[in-house]
Amino acid sequence: MPSATRTRQANRGPAALITPLTAWLTRPLASFHLLLAVFGLITVFGLVMVLSASSVDSFNKAGSTYNVFGRQVLYCLAGLVLFYIAVRVPVRLMRRYSLIMLTGCLGLLVLVLTPLGATVNGAQSWFIIAGISFQPVEFAKVAFALWGAHVLVTKRGLLGQYRHLLVPVVPGALLMFALVMLQPDLGSTLTLFIVLAALLWFAGAPLRLFGVVLLGALTAGVVLTYVADYRMARLTTFLDPGSDPAGRGYHAQQAKYALADGGLFGRGLGQGWSKWQYLPNAHNDFIFAVIGEELGFVGCTLVLVLFGTTAYVGMRIAARNTDPWIRLVSATLTVWLVGQAAINVGYVVGLLPITGLPLPLISSGGSSVVTTMLVFGLLANFARHEPEAIAALRSLGPGRVGRLLRLPTPQPYRPPVKRRPTRASTPPSRPGVKTPGAPAKRRGSGEARARGARSGPGSRAQTRGGHR
Repeated sequence: MPSATRTRQANRGPAALITPLTAWLTRPLASFHLLLAVFGLITVFGLVMVLSASSVDSFNKAGSTYNVFGRQVLYCLAGLVLFYIAVRVPVRLMRRYSLIMLTGCLGLLVLVLTPLGATVNGAQSWFIIAGISFQPVEFAKVAFALWGAHVLVTKRGLLGQYRHLLVPVVPGALLMFALVMLQPDLGSTLTLFIVLAALLWFAGAPLRLFGVVLLGALTAGVVLTYVADYRMARLTTFLDPGSDPAGRGYHAQQAKYALADGGLFGRGLGQGWSKWQYLPNAHNDFIFAVIGEELGFVGCTLVLVLFGTTAYVGMRIAARNTDPWIRLVSATLTVWLVGQAAINVGYVVGLLPITGLPLPLISSGGSSVVTTMLVFGLLANFARHEPEAIAALRSLGPGRVGRLLRLPTPQPYRPPVKRRPTRASTPPSRPGVKTPGAPAKRRGSGEARARGARSGPGSRAQTRGGHR
C-alpha cells in the first residue's frame, strides 16, 4: 500500500504534466494548433493592454476613452483578413511572385519620399489615405524575406562561392537600407538588417562573413549616430541614464519607474499611474512598461513566455518541413518577430538604446499589427505543409479548424527532378570516313565492313547492298 501511494504521488508531479504535453506535440497538426493558440493569446492580450494604456490619452485628445482602442480593433480586423489570405495562398504562388511583391514595395519606398508621403514623428515614412496611415517598409520586410529565401534556395548549390551567396541579396538589402534611412527610420533599418542576417545564417553562410557584416553594421551605426543629434542624444542617455533625467532621458527613467512600481503582481489592470501623462507613448513604444506596472513581474513573464513559445513553434515549423524555401522563410520570419520583441523589451528595461520599435501585436499601431498578423498567417500556412500534417490532412480530412476556415488541402513537396546529361547522338559512319567521338563498337563494325570489302567483289556488293 505505501508503494502504491508513493506511485500516485509521483504521477501528480511535473512528469504528469510533461508526458501529456509531449504526447500532444507529437500529433501531426500540433505546430498549427499551437501557433493559432499563441496568435490568439497575444492578440487578445494586446487589445486589453492597448485599451488600458491608451484610455487617458484617448480621452484627453478625442473625448473618448475608446478612440485608440477602436482604431486598434479595426487594424486587427484588417490583419485577420490578411492572416486568412496568407493561410490559404498556395506556397508555390508566394515563391513565384516574391520578386513582383518586392519590386512593388521598393516602388512604395521611393514614393513615400516624394510629396505623396507624410511625416510623422520626424520621419517621412507614412502614406495617409482617407485618414488611414500605413508604412510601406513593414510590408517590404515580408517581401524581402520571401524573395531573399527564393534566391538563396535557387542558388543553394553555389552558395559556397561568395558572389553567389551575396549577389543579388545583399545589394537588394543595401538598396532598401538606403531608402529607409532617407526617411529616416533607424528602427526599421535595424529590423531589415535582422531579416538579412537571418537569411544568410540559415542559408549556411560562413561565420567569418558575419564578422565582416557586424563590423560594417557597427561602423554604419556610429556614422549615423554622429550625423543626427537625436541619435547621439539617445546613445549618450543610454550610456549615462542620469545625465538628463528630466529631458532626453525622461522616457527611459519613467519606464523604469513604472516597472519598479509594479512589483511582483502589479497595481491591477487599469490602475497604473504612468499613463496619466507621465510616460509618453505609453500605448505604443513603452506598453511593456505599462504591463509591468499594472500586471507586475507576472505579466511581464507572461509576455516573454508568449514570445518564447512563438520562437519555439516557428523553429519547429522550420525544422519539420522538407521544402527548403519554407524552412528558410519560417526561420527568418520567426527571428524577425522575436528579435523585434527582444529589442522593444530591451530598451524599455534599459538594456538597449531607445529605437522606437513597437512590441509586435501588443503595441498600438496599424502597419505593425497588420504585418505581424500576416507573418503569423504565413507561419500557419507553413505549419500545414509539414509532411506529417499533409499526410493527416489528405487521409483524415481537414479537421475542425480546416472545415471552419475552409482551408484547402496542402500539396506535398516534390523536389525538382535532376536532369541526367544526355549523350549527343552521332551520325552513322561511312566507310573510309572517321567520325570523331564515335563509339568503339561502331568503329569496330566499320573496320569489319572495310575488311570484307577488300576480300573480293562479292563482299563489296554485299556491303553496298547493306548500305542501301
